[in-house]
Order: sequence, then C-alpha cells, then structure tokens
Amino acid sequence: MMKKLLPVLFLIAGLGAGAAAGLFLTPGPAETVADAKAPEPHAEETAKADKANKTSGHSETSGKAGPYEYLKLTKQFVVPVVEENEISALVTMSLSLETRPGISEEFYKIEPKLRDGFLQVLFDHANIGGFDGEFTQSDNLEVLRRSLLEVARKDLGDDVSRVLIMSVSRQGT
Repeated sequence: MMKKLLPVLFLIAGLGAGAAAGLFLTPGPAETVADAKAPEPHAEETAKADKANKTSGHSETSGKAGPYEYLKLTKQFVVPVVEENEISALVTMSLSLETRPGISEEFYKIEPKLRDGFLQVLFDHANIGGFDGEFTQSDNLEVLRRSLLEVARKDLGDDVSRVLIMSVSRQGT
C-alpha cells in the first residue's frame, strides 16, 4: 500500500512546490518608463537631448525630450541560410524596439503582423548573403536595422525610433 501511495504524495508535493515557486517568482506588473514619474527636464537638458537626437538621426514625436520605452519581441527569429538549395546554417536573432512611451498595448496587438514583416526582411537579407562571412560587421547590421525600421514604422508609425538587435548568432548545420 505504501509503495502505491508514495508516488502520489511526491506528485502532490511537486505540484504544490511548482505552484508556490510560480507565485513567488512571477514578476509583478511591469512598470514602463512612461509609468515612472520623472520631473520635467530643464531647458538645458532639453536642448542637449534635441541636439543628440538630431546628430543620431532620431527624433522624438512628442516634441519634448524624454525617455524611450523598449519593447522586446517575445520570441527569437530563426532564419535559414540556404546555399545550393540546402540549409547551410541557421541564424537566430532577438530584437527589441525603441519607441515612445505608452504604445506597448498597440505593439503587442500587432506583434504577429510585425513579426511577419520582420521575417520577410530577415529572409531577404539571408538570400542576398547578408548572413555570410563577417555578418556582424557594423555596416552590414546597419543595413538590416534600417530595413527592419521601415517595416516597424509601416505598422507603428513614427512612434518607433530604432530597431535594436539584442542578440545574433549563426550555427552551421
């Protein structure tokens, strides 16, 4: 009888421990940059931020200097690299968007459409040899970032200021 009862007790104990760990380790409500209440920047700081935005080629749509919100796409992108009709490597990438604060709800609503557009850009980049050789060279990645930004702005407008490549790796098959 004890041999039959012991696995059931372990199962119940494991479920209880897993549920408790899930409750304790689950992060609380995410506080976005927009939720943090920061004092208004002084005129001098605003001028510096505007100058920095102009020199970096990025502009704020709100007209005032302020923090950005960073939105991470939920899953990595996996892109096959095809040579001579065979998959020769797989490239995995993690992407995030630098946006104006407060568009996260809109972003997550259209994330599937955004992922589809990004995948098409990544496939095209792979097909022209963008992931061959020294694919992490800054000029090569900048071309990719610009193409991804065009897709993001098509779906989210000028609320997106940059596409950030958080990680990229290539593994031969």
